[in-house]
Amino acid sequence: MYCINEDGSRNMIHPADVKGRFQVRKKLLWALLVAIYVILPWIQIGGHPAVLVDLPRRHFYLFGGVFNASDFYMFFFFVAGFGLSLILFSALFGRIWCGYGCPQTVFMEGFFRRVERWIDGPAGKRQKQGMKVGRAILKQVIFLGLSLVIAHIFLSYFIPVEELRNVVTSPPTEHWTAFLFVMGFTALIYGNFARFREQTCLILCPYGRLQSVLYDADTVNVQYDFERGEPRGHYNEEGAGDCIDCYRCVAVCPTGIDIRAGVQMECIGCANCIDACEEVMDKAKRPRGLIRYASLREIEEGKARFWRPRLFLYVAIFVCFIAGFVLLSLRRNDYDARLIRQRGVPYTLDREKGLVRNGFRLHLVNKLGHDEHFVLEGVGPEKATFIIPNNDVHLKSTESRNVTLFVEIAREDYEPGMLFRMK
Repeated sequence: MYCINEDGSRNMIHPADVKGRFQVRKKLLWALLVAIYVILPWIQIGGHPAVLVDLPRRHFYLFGGVFNASDFYMFFFFVAGFGLSLILFSALFGRIWCGYGCPQTVFMEGFFRRVERWIDGPAGKRQKQGMKVGRAILKQVIFLGLSLVIAHIFLSYFIPVEELRNVVTSPPTEHWTAFLFVMGFTALIYGNFARFREQTCLILCPYGRLQSVLYDADTVNVQYDFERGEPRGHYNEEGAGDCIDCYRCVAVCPTGIDIRAGVQMECIGCANCIDACEEVMDKAKRPRGLIRYASLREIEEGKARFWRPRLFLYVAIFVCFIAGFVLLSLRRNDYDARLIRQRGVPYTLDREKGLVRNGFRLHLVNKLGHDEHFVLEGVGPEKATFIIPNNDVHLKSTESRNVTLFVEIAREDYEPGMLFRMK
């Protein structure tokens, strides 16, 4: 572990600055991802937020679709499909998600690391300088402010932005749940990005631990071309390979590894070492590609293979999960109605009128994205009588209501196994 010293103490990693084509691409992608993260709760589709998980009301919105707690089973297919997509991309391109799209990387490299470089200077200066109280306080205050902003944006995925304004501006005593959520989430973000950092990827994240079973010789990853680079030597040294042993690739790595030792669990595929090596190769007037995205087969045999049997299996399973979610979404009812027996005795017997009477409670939920009228009607044997005090029900979107109703039938007409239903 490059972030652990021989005596077991923490070795804080301060990656050096790097410029290059992959850095430009990452910054553009990060800007897009952060913009989506910030703007998505503000987008309205059908009069509702594009994405909102309303836990108190037990319903959620997803790009125009309205779902409640009874629809949660559908998202097994959605979450499983997303998880399988990560497995598919890992088999194809290694940990490219970690280097380009993971929130840990986006916020760490796109915000917190930039603040640190702005206040403390480049990597060499950060490693040598002692603790300066003024700068340290300023940096931690900015870190805390960024954590607070990220936490509040995350809260907007659980509370509509219209209500969030009131929650934020009100005293904490009026919204204890939201206040404690923001404070707790802020503490986690601050502790992660201010101190824990790469340890999250190396210790906590299970995704990195899966790589050893997902990679094969054809997985495209950040690779060091040892056939071309070895043996290492100084610039213009006779008999040496193209690697001049400058350690620039190590200096810019956010997890502190030496990519020349081969693919390692700590590598997040961020391409910092590629840009750093290309910069050195340009100065040494040698061709680029000593460190590049390639497969082990391409390095060793000079040829690459993209499709292989395991990928067809991953794609087939992925399509099945996504198709299952889409089909269940299309076949989903616009309302949810559950007929439940009333509490107490299962039935009553009116001896004077000779009637058997059952009481029920109909739990009705409007799962549409707009208000709707529901007309209730009982269906059963002609000799049965349905008594519905309020059979015309108006429900707002996602609103639910309990409707009481009764079924009566003459005692002599009752037969075991009679079926009744509502429509």
